[in-house]
Amino acid sequence: MKRILILSFFLCFAAFNRQANAQIQIFNTKLKVTVLDELGNLVRDAEVTLYATLDDYNAEKNPVQKTMLTDAKGKVTFKKLDAAAYYVIVRKGDRNNSGRGELISDLEKGKLNKANVVISEF
Repeated sequence: MKRILILSFFLCFAAFNRQANAQIQIFNTKLKVTVLDELGNLVRDAEVTLYATLDDYNAEKNPVQKTMLTDAKGKVTFKKLDAAAYYVIVRKGDRNNSGRGELISDLEKGKLNKANVVISEF
């Protein structure tokens, strides 16, 4: 009887610990960027890069994560971010977001944050 009680305790503890770890992985701060052209069309294969500071953004160095390409729906998701503001550069060919939508305001911690970025020719 004593062994069954101890075994039950360890099984409950293991289940609780696994659930706590799963919550940590599920509820990290994410940013989903949707890239659109000036007509509102989704842009596939646009390069999206995030920077934590204005200096890094201006110098285009030290990105927060590697540059990602948008999917067929014009979307890309950055995961495991800090709840902070980010500068974003989006490019595809001769189009970019220079002059509009360069700063994404503070992200909410533990949420899937969303931002639309419009690119156009200059």
